[in-house]
Amino acid sequence: MKQPQQNSSAATIAFLAMFITFNVVIARLVIIPVPWTHGNVNLCDSGIFIAAFLYGRKSGAIVGSLSGFLLDMISGYSQYLLFSFIIHGLEGWIAGVIGKHTAGPSQITAVLVAGLITIGGYYLADTILYGNWAGLADIVPNIIQIVVNAALAIILKPFIQKHFSRKGSL
Repeated sequence: MKQPQQNSSAATIAFLAMFITFNVVIARLVIIPVPWTHGNVNLCDSGIFIAAFLYGRKSGAIVGSLSGFLLDMISGYSQYLLFSFIIHGLEGWIAGVIGKHTAGPSQITAVLVAGLITIGGYYLADTILYGNWAGLADIVPNIIQIVVNAALAIILKPFIQKHFSRKGSL
């Protein structure tokens, strides 16, 4: 009997679907609405960073895009669906380009650059949707969200890597 390929398309799709689902569930468990910004603070970014660090830019982008999109959909923030799809996709892509299979300074650089993209992206999204004041008001909550998620991702990555490893990447 022939053994299934380790990096088959079906296995990759199943893996990404599970990672996205886990990320959305964790992010939904800890969600703090920020009324003056029409947004929220959640843990979505930590899962995006972990996927990007472990499996690279394509996995980071896919997990980022779909996690952000689905989280907004089920959380009642449908006005952000397209913005989150793009912003979190870029966040995952950049984090994967800079931080894949690295530790220490490279991961910190990855979350800083990806975090700046996220903060700037949501400033732009809020400005388009609600005006410049809303965009400005969103900066501090997004900085807090990125710092908390970056710390969680950097701390949790070794444990997840040890217990939930997958050969190869997208």
